[in-house]
Amino acid sequence: MISNLSHIDPKAIIGTEVHIDPFTMIHEDVIIGEGTWIGSNVTIYPGARIGKNCKIFPGAVIAGIPQDLKFQGEVSTVEIGDNTTIRECVTISRGTIDKRITKVGSNCLLMAYVHIAHDCIVGNNVIIANSVQVAGHVTIDDWAIVGGSSAIHQFVKIGMHSMISGGSLVRKDVPPFTKAAREPLSYAGVNSLGLRRRGFSSESISHIQEVYRYLFLNSLNNSRALEEIEINLPATKERDEIVNFIRSSERGVMKGYIS
Repeated sequence: MISNLSHIDPKAIIGTEVHIDPFTMIHEDVIIGEGTWIGSNVTIYPGARIGKNCKIFPGAVIAGIPQDLKFQGEVSTVEIGDNTTIRECVTISRGTIDKRITKVGSNCLLMAYVHIAHDCIVGNNVIIANSVQVAGHVTIDDWAIVGGSSAIHQFVKIGMHSMISGGSLVRKDVPPFTKAAREPLSYAGVNSLGLRRRGFSSESISHIQEVYRYLFLNSLNNSRALEEIEINLPATKERDEIVNFIRSSERGVMKGYIS
């Protein structure tokens, strides 16, 4: 199960039924959960915490030191949940003194050449397509999908169940349940198809669409739109998720609909 042509530090903790192909290097202070498969020419540096039944393809580099000039060698980690697939040449940097952790959740798919920088928090069931570059301190919530070759600015937050078009420059926060496209990045509707696939009812999707009519289609500023939403629309988990996301945004949210 573990090739003699790989180097595994004796201080690394390797679970049962782990498969490690030739020419992979696993350093000290690494934990790998049971049933995980690691392809050839993978490098896993100190601080990596990898869950169960993950698949890590050739050329990936996990828990390399951050590409951040402020990093001073502080102890930090990369944590990867269960059942996550990391394709060829993905790089995931460990945290800095800010959060001391970079985290990727369970059941995620990171396609080839994705980069996840220091102090990022990626939720569960997230799909990040080929060659997406994620700068430091980014948060990507559960069930989000990021199209290939997109670039995400540091400190951006991407809401749950959102979908970002390939090749996007993501400079502002992307609210939950939305589709984001065009340049500059802007609202392109509610992610109705994705929500239906995940069991959202037609009533819930219509309610989400009504919330975004106030925010993006009624020519109201965000503060006024949020007031109108809370006055005129019934409180639901989805409505409150959107309202709280907009209110807590530090970078500001993407533009409304552009014809």
